[in-house]
Amino acid sequence: MNIKVSVVIPNYNGMAYLEKCVDSLMRQTVRAFEIIIVDDASNDGSVTALQKKYPSGDTWPQIRYSRCYKNRGFCATVNDGIELSRGEYVILLNNDTEAEPGFVEALWREIRKKENIFSVAAAMLSMQDPTVMDDAGDYYCALGWAFAPAKDKAACNYDKRYRIFSACGGAAIYRRDLLKSLGEFDPRHFAYLEDVDMGWRAKLAGYENRYTPKAVVKHAGSATTGSRHNPFKVKITARNNIYLIYKNMPAWQILLNLPLLLAGHLIKLLFFTKKGMGKDYLAGLKEGFTMCQGITAQQHRVRFDKVPFGRQLRIEAELLWNIIRRFST
Repeated sequence: MNIKVSVVIPNYNGMAYLEKCVDSLMRQTVRAFEIIIVDDASNDGSVTALQKKYPSGDTWPQIRYSRCYKNRGFCATVNDGIELSRGEYVILLNNDTEAEPGFVEALWREIRKKENIFSVAAAMLSMQDPTVMDDAGDYYCALGWAFAPAKDKAACNYDKRYRIFSACGGAAIYRRDLLKSLGEFDPRHFAYLEDVDMGWRAKLAGYENRYTPKAVVKHAGSATTGSRHNPFKVKITARNNIYLIYKNMPAWQILLNLPLLLAGHLIKLLFFTKKGMGKDYLAGLKEGFTMCQGITAQQHRVRFDKVPFGRQLRIEAELLWNIIRRFST
């Protein structure tokens, strides 16, 4: 079966996980795909160790390696992999995952069901407890919150296909031509919310994102940053969230949602202040507003004059509905 798929694995100091991740790809039900390892200036020898077991080659397993000598973050790293890819479809896979045997084939089959599907998210299970979900598609709401409703929920409740706002970049498939035409992942994000940004831009362009339970991976989670909440992640996420809103909401939508956005950010500030990271959150917000200034920011902003107003309204309705989804799941 000739499946035109490139699996891109970004790696940063993944010694504890990377080899097992690639091992799981060796057990796939199909073999007609390539693997691209893009190392983001690791210093733990993880890629060197992997190359001894899986050297580069054009026969199975088809693995290629690319190395950065300066840490540039998730976005720039996966963009390098996308540029190197030869497949019609690109799967992004975190280095701290282990894929079930039907993972690649299930994603490939799902994305080909409709031409307007931009991305398909896999079922990400907790590595520590595979009966619990880690992610089954991400959402964004008018409070300015990105969230994953399936997080820490029973996996048995997520056995159906459905539409999502965006796919988690830790285990998802994308149409390569659309990734290229939409501008790939914005490197200004560095890391965090870049996948929400990508999915949002695709929706504004008229495409949809989906989740399939048939593609399954186990995910360790926070293997690079070390925890669910830490000062670095809090600051970068706060910064990127302001930039995300600037890029993907037209002026009328920002004004309409302003009371909700202010309330949402205030709640977040109180939440992180209780955890001792309020200053990091405020610093991130300040950087975010700075990030939205200048010609570079304008160049990355969506051209809303090219987006039908009816589509903008439908996305606004979805953002409002997602507030209800956030508090009812």
